[in-house]
Amino acid sequence: MASEEQKELANFIKSLHTNLRTNAKIHGADTAWESHKQQKQVLEKYAKYMETLAIKYWEPNSDNQDKTAFSRIKWCVQECEEYFPVGLQYHRQREIEIIKKIGKFDSQNVVSNNMLDKLRLLDVGSCYNPFKAHDNLFKVTAIDLCPANVNVKKCDFLKVDCVNSNINLEDDVHEIKQLPAETFDIIVFSLLLEYLPSSDQRVLCCTKAYKLLKSEGILIIITPDSKHVGANAKLMKSWRYTLSNLGFMRIKYEKLAHVHCLIFRKCLYPEVGHRWVEMHQNDGFTLNVLNIPQDFVKFDENVTDEIKENCDSSLFTELPLI
Repeated sequence: MASEEQKELANFIKSLHTNLRTNAKIHGADTAWESHKQQKQVLEKYAKYMETLAIKYWEPNSDNQDKTAFSRIKWCVQECEEYFPVGLQYHRQREIEIIKKIGKFDSQNVVSNNMLDKLRLLDVGSCYNPFKAHDNLFKVTAIDLCPANVNVKKCDFLKVDCVNSNINLEDDVHEIKQLPAETFDIIVFSLLLEYLPSSDQRVLCCTKAYKLLKSEGILIIITPDSKHVGANAKLMKSWRYTLSNLGFMRIKYEKLAHVHCLIFRKCLYPEVGHRWVEMHQNDGFTLNVLNIPQDFVKFDENVTDEIKENCDSSLFTELPLI
């Protein structure tokens, strides 16, 4: 049973998401996003509330036997340990077999993934840098629009430049405006994409992730959904359609009680992702679209704030429990 504090924290977060999407419907996503960024006190409160939920409720609850409780961080760590290097080698061979069937095999694409002693991980929308506790495994760059603490650097990922040059991300700088391309082994979007009010912004984030990942690196996406596995299955397949077109291959999908957990591998050969798109081009999906259920909620700019807040019925409905 969620405590009153949990409900208060979750309700504030839900209302912020709803108001952002409502403003996007009225003024356009880009204008709404720029306005949202200026709400310094609101964003600081959001960061504080998210950090409190995660540290005080989500992670402690994940240690019990209730399978509805789930640690996003533990899941990510476990999957990274399984992928590097054993899973990487398995999916490399699988991809080579596919590209040979297509007739576009080029041995020059098969190069050793230059992994350092620690895996380079970019945590986008990190809030409080939960992966810092696993610094034996990861070299973490944690970024957020409004960091909750000094372990996270301020960054608007929608505006960040992906540059083909070395950048010292260890510098003691408060804000990041550039990130080095083809640098990261892992990029994590945990409870990030549904924050953004438009499909175009979500696609832009995934496109940047593709540019920033090393070949054969992985993009981990965790997005909330408390409905049964089949309720939004077509929506999740449409995500795969768009990301495959970018040059990703989906290598893991798991529907847990309140979230979808997905892992996409940056292909050695983008044609492997494109092949999946071609195989499903008659399934009714649209390229370069990443919709969430909330995109289909109809808003009226004349409705009261109370109604607006109650419209967000599915996103984070079970937030205190995940």
